[in-house]
Amino acid sequence: MPDAEESAVPLLTIERFIPVPRQTLWRCWIEPELIGQWACAAPWQVTQAVQELRAGGSRLVVMQGPRGQEVAQRGVYLDVVGGRRLVFTDAFVRAWVPSDKASAVTTVTFANAAGGTQYRLEVAHWSAADRARHAATWARQGWGAASERLAALALRV
Repeated sequence: MPDAEESAVPLLTIERFIPVPRQTLWRCWIEPELIGQWACAAPWQVTQAVQELRAGGSRLVVMQGPRGQEVAQRGVYLDVVGGRRLVFTDAFVRAWVPSDKASAVTTVTFANAAGGTQYRLEVAHWSAADRARHAATWARQGWGAASERLAALALRV
């Protein structure tokens, strides 16, 4: 049973079974050319994906909209367990340089399951207000929709 402090963490979670090997999902998360196929929805596109897959390594995904607008998701990996787990935060922009506004720590896990992989994405927010802002787009435009595109891509690669 979680203690009171743990249960107070404002979480958003996606968990689903995807009928592909764990390593296939892992590749979709770490290979730049594959990230670009699921991380954002058309007409947006990923124009840059750079990842230093190690604790303390930088993470950058830049998305560009149809009118040239850009959104850069910068962060740092806190933990990387090859083929099994990624933990990253937007609290830092690179190395240990703080960001202007930290909002969350994201944990992605890939576990073997009969006939495929149990995939879990958990976003722990710094505050209830950060969670509420993120939840407003969670199902339509955010991680929920991205997870659907990720599953579809994993079935093709």
